[in-house]
Amino acid sequence: MNELATPSSGAADEAAACAKAAPPTLLCVDDEPNILAALRRLFRASGYRVLTAESGALGLEILKKEAVDVVISDMRMPEMDGARFLGLVRAQWPATLRMLLTGYSDIQSIQDAINSGEIYRYITKPWEDQDLLLLVRHAIERSALEAEKKRLEALTLRQNDELRMLNQSLEAKVQARTQLLKVEHEATVAANNKLKHNFVTTIKIFSSMIELRAHNPPGHARLVADMARRIAVNMALDAKETQDIFIAALLHDIGKVGFSDLLLTTPLTLLHGESLGQFRKHPQQAETLLMPLEELQGSAAIIRHHLERFDGNGFPDGIAGLEIPLGARILAVAADYYNLQHGAMVQRHLRADEARSLITGASGKRYDPTVVAAFRQIVDSGKTDPGGVQVMAGELRAGMKLTRDLVSSDGLMLLAVDRVLDARMIEQIRSFETKSAHQLTIWVRSLKEEP
Repeated sequence: MNELATPSSGAADEAAACAKAAPPTLLCVDDEPNILAALRRLFRASGYRVLTAESGALGLEILKKEAVDVVISDMRMPEMDGARFLGLVRAQWPATLRMLLTGYSDIQSIQDAINSGEIYRYITKPWEDQDLLLLVRHAIERSALEAEKKRLEALTLRQNDELRMLNQSLEAKVQARTQLLKVEHEATVAANNKLKHNFVTTIKIFSSMIELRAHNPPGHARLVADMARRIAVNMALDAKETQDIFIAALLHDIGKVGFSDLLLTTPLTLLHGESLGQFRKHPQQAETLLMPLEELQGSAAIIRHHLERFDGNGFPDGIAGLEIPLGARILAVAADYYNLQHGAMVQRHLRADEARSLITGASGKRYDPTVVAAFRQIVDSGKTDPGGVQVMAGELRAGMKLTRDLVSSDGLMLLAVDRVLDARMIEQIRSFETKSAHQLTIWVRSLKEEP
């Protein structure tokens, strides 16, 4: 039944439509010409295409040349009876519906036809025309439904295969894209971390340059910054605010770059008149210098207010208590702790314990009591280093990581904290130490010791 076969190519739908437009083809096989004539008249009048054969052998020859939808075969025929003929039709053209026409009430013959030919229905002679037409019509409709079912099943299988292949392709593409995004993300994170590290390193270099002008002891700003950061961590500040405080501490003396040498070397308690007024303006000058850089605006605000007092008697704005930014309150304690020790505030250099006592005594007046409490926990614990071990230049090995900035004897930063040393850097460190005739303070840990 060519008009009901499942399409197998891209043009199948068009071919199927054309086939369905053609009338169904019937093959009537009977050895009695008058029976064939009656069947031909009946079915042609109903729009069917009718082929006839007077024997099973002739019927088989026709089937080899023609696409037939329904075969109606008589049971009693010479040489080849209907059961055998329909069995051969079933074997060679299984999609063609098979019907048996018999004038005998021979149950055994019908069973043989059913078993060998798997007939759709059997019809007894004489037949009722309308019953026979209805039977054939139902047979063709059923055949069409079965063909459509097979077509849809085949289409579903093909689409499922295509969908499976598409899913596999999509999964591969998604995995590849995910891997690419992961690599890009990791590269972005690494680049961002490098930028942050380079940014802080640049600030530290700039801080070293300020120290050369401000007559501070080598590494003074880094000591202040480290103390301020430890206080911020002790008070559970977030990473962004902690970094703002750290950078503010590194740059807190930037407003002094225009000071005269005399003003820079005079303790705060000996400043009067115009000199004192100029000194009190340096936090504002620092804020003005840093404000154009968006990343440093938080640090700039901290520097502006780090000389305010908790009791409101500070400058430049005379604000008090919690009105003072917390970062400024932390920087005030950290900066004064070291300024007291190197003579920037009073005429003599105080010991660390004396500086601690003065800061504790000024709690609630000059300093925020909460910040002083965090400061005391740090200095009283004695844990003032970031870990690692101190080594000589000759003990350095490739793969060691700096746990503190490597600073020269005059305060210049040579390498930043967290730098992983290689053979070339180690050789440069040893060469610098030899040429400068000063032993460097080097704190490191092995990468194997990383948590």
